[in-house]
Amino acid sequence: MAKPQRNNAVPDNRASRPEQGQQHEQNLSGTFVSVMILGGFLLLTWVGVFLLFLSRS
Repeated sequence: MAKPQRNNAVPDNRASRPEQGQQHEQNLSGTFVSVMILGGFLLLTWVGVFLLFLSRS
């Protein structure tokens, strides 16, 4: 009897996935810093345009 062929085009990720019931916590400090930098840039841009508006009035 022939052995069943395994499809190598689809990787077997069962070993790398966490089991059901387990939570995988990620470190999001880099995301927080990026959002703060972007928020600071937007705030400074808004204040700059507002001051430009006031100076031309």
